[in-house]
Amino acid sequence: MSTHEITAQNLEAAITGNDIVLLDFWAGWCGPCRMFAPIFEQAATKHPDIHFGKVDTEAQQDLAAGFRITSIPTLMAFREGVLVFSQPGALGAPQLDSVIEAVRGLDMDDVRRQIAEQRAEQPAS
Repeated sequence: MSTHEITAQNLEAAITGNDIVLLDFWAGWCGPCRMFAPIFEQAATKHPDIHFGKVDTEAQQDLAAGFRITSIPTLMAFREGVLVFSQPGALGAPQLDSVIEAVRGLDMDDVRRQIAEQRAEQPAS
């Protein structure tokens, strides 16, 4: 499987329609982004059960702003619609594999419980 272009129009469907989604926020002028691109593509081929999306921060400025992207490349991982990982900087193949395995290994019931606890602790606005 190859990567998919993610836009404001298809983002929600990508995140809600797939168990695991990895998003690469990038730009054509970004050297580290160009270095990370083939690693991301190889991972997409190696893990066809994961939805690999690329967000061009130049073309999708509102989307990048909505995710508060301040450094590229930035990798985000969603599992069952929940953001579970976000990190700026290009990763090597072994590091990306480690992120994928960690995301696969998450106990999502525990993750949702932790999120609910954090929300309960926040003062009402």
